[in-house]
Amino acid sequence: MAADDDTKKRFKEALDRKNHQNKNGASHLDGNAKADHAQGSASHKREFRRKSG
Repeated sequence: MAADDDTKKRFKEALDRKNHQNKNGASHLDGNAKADHAQGSASHKREFRRKSG
């Protein structure tokens, strides 16, 4: 059983290291979007005309 306890301890230490590294990263929640106008310009309205003839 000592080998199982040692293995569990090593896995827990590795998981703690991994979680600690993730917390040091920069949060992107305060940044701006890359595209200012994602839906295109709304300066003109598109017209749809029925074909005549």
